[in-house]
Amino acid sequence: MKLAKAEFRLPATPDAQSQGTPLPITLSTALTLTGANALDIQIADERVRTATAQLDRAKVLWLPNLNFGVDYFRHDGQIQDIVGTVFTTSRSSFLLGAGPQAVVSTSDAVFAPLAARQVARAAQFDAQASRNDTTLAVAIAYFNVQQARGEVAGAAESLRRAEDLVARTEKLAPDLTPDLEVNRARTEAARRRAAVELAYERWQVASADLTRLLRLQPGTLVEPAEEPSLSVSLIDPAAPLDELVAIGLTNRPELASYQAVVQAALVRVKQEKRRMLYPTLAVRGVGSNTPGLAGGYLGGGVNDDVQNFGPRFSVDLQAVWEFQNLGFGNRAQVREREADSRRALLELLRTQDMVTAEVVQAQAQAVRAARRVKAAEEGVANAAATAEKNLQGLGQTKRAGEQLILVFRPQEAVAAVAALDQAYRDYYQAVGDHNRAQFRLYRALGHPAQALCQVGRPVETLPATSIPALPLPHPRPVTVDPPPAGASGAVPPGRPNLKPN
Repeated sequence: MKLAKAEFRLPATPDAQSQGTPLPITLSTALTLTGANALDIQIADERVRTATAQLDRAKVLWLPNLNFGVDYFRHDGQIQDIVGTVFTTSRSSFLLGAGPQAVVSTSDAVFAPLAARQVARAAQFDAQASRNDTTLAVAIAYFNVQQARGEVAGAAESLRRAEDLVARTEKLAPDLTPDLEVNRARTEAARRRAAVELAYERWQVASADLTRLLRLQPGTLVEPAEEPSLSVSLIDPAAPLDELVAIGLTNRPELASYQAVVQAALVRVKQEKRRMLYPTLAVRGVGSNTPGLAGGYLGGGVNDDVQNFGPRFSVDLQAVWEFQNLGFGNRAQVREREADSRRALLELLRTQDMVTAEVVQAQAQAVRAARRVKAAEEGVANAAATAEKNLQGLGQTKRAGEQLILVFRPQEAVAAVAALDQAYRDYYQAVGDHNRAQFRLYRALGHPAQALCQVGRPVETLPATSIPALPLPHPRPVTVDPPPAGASGAVPPGRPNLKPN
C-alpha cells in the first residue's frame, strides 16, 4: 500500500492483557476455523447429507420391501364358506415365512430420482453459499475487532496529548491565559478518556461477536497478530464492472442452487403431466391372513391341533392406472406444479438481480474505501503535525505593544487534539471499510471461501478472473499488504510477519 504525500506514524497498538484474558489469533487462523467450527456451515452440510439420503431412497423406489415373520390364526364360532353356508367350527393355523410387499407408483420411480438429484445439487450449492456467507461474516467481525483496536490506540494517543495539554495550560495560567482555558483543556481530556472507554467497549463487543462465530472461548478478548493498519487485497476492483457482474452471475452458488431448483420443478411438472400414463404396481404376499407373508411353512388343524406342516406360497400382482378425481385432480396437480416452476424461475431472476446489485455495491465500496484510506493517511499526517506544533509552541510568546501574548492559544491546541482523534478514527474506519469491502467483493463474485485459507502469503493482488469458481480445483492465495511505512508497533515475537520478503 502506497503512502499519501506525507509519511506518518501510527500510535502503538494497545495490549489486551490489561483488559481481560487475551486470545491471540491471525486472520488466516480465523478463516481456517470458519470451516471447522461455524454452526451454519455444519447445518448446511447436514442438509446436504439429508438431500443425498433422499436421493438414494428415490433411486430404490422400484425395489419391494421384504417381510419376515410368523403368523398365528385362531377361529372359534360361526364362519361362512365360499358357497355361502354358515356353520360353526374351531380351527387354528401357524405360518413361518417371508414375502415381498410393494406399492410402487412408476411415475414416482421414474421421475422422483431426477428431481431428487437436482434437490441434492441445490443443497450442495447452498452449503457452499453458507460457507461463503459465514466466511464473510467472520472476516467482517475480524476487521471490526481490528478497527476497534485501532480506535483504542488513536484514542489513547489523543488522551496522552490532551493530558499534556492540560499540564502545559496549567503552567501558563493565570499569567498568560485565563483559568477558563484550563477548564477547556480538562474538558477535552475528560472527553478523550471517555473515548478510550468507548473504544475498548467496541473492541470487547466485536471480540464477542467473533468468538461466537468461531465458537471460541467466550469472554476472551481477541487480539489479532496483525496491526490494525493492515490492508488486505483480494480482488482488483479496477476491473470493468460488466466483467465483474458476469463473473458473479457465473460463479455465485446461490444462482446454481436456484437453477437446480428450477430443474427439479420442471421434472415434477413433467411427472404430473404423465402420471395417468404410468401405472401403480403392487406386489403383495397373501400367504397369511394379513398381506405381507407370501410363503413359508404352514400348519393347522381343528382347535389347537396345529400339524400337517408344508410349504405354501401365495402372491398378488397388480398394475393399476389411476385417474384422480376423474382426471380433474390430475389437471389441478399439473397446474400446481407449473405454478411452482414459475415461482422457482422468478426467484432465480430475483436472485440474479440481487447478485448484480451486490457486485455493483461491493465494487463501489472497494474503490471508494481505497481512496478514503489515502485521504485518511494524509489527514492523520497533517493532524499529528498540527497537534504536535500546537503543543510544542504553546509556551511561545510575542509582544503586541506593551502586552505579552501567546503565539499558539490553548483553544487552538484543544481543537488540534480533537481533530487528531477524529483523524485517527477516520483512518481506521477507512482501513476497516477497505478490508470489509474486499471480502464483500470476493464473496459477491462467487469465489469459494476455501481459497482464502492461504491469506497472509506475500503474493500480488489477484485479478477477479484468476480465482477459481466452483468446483474448487486448488485454493489460490491472496494478498495481505503490510502496514504503512512509519507505522509504529512491530509484530510481536512469535507471530508471523506479513511483510513481503
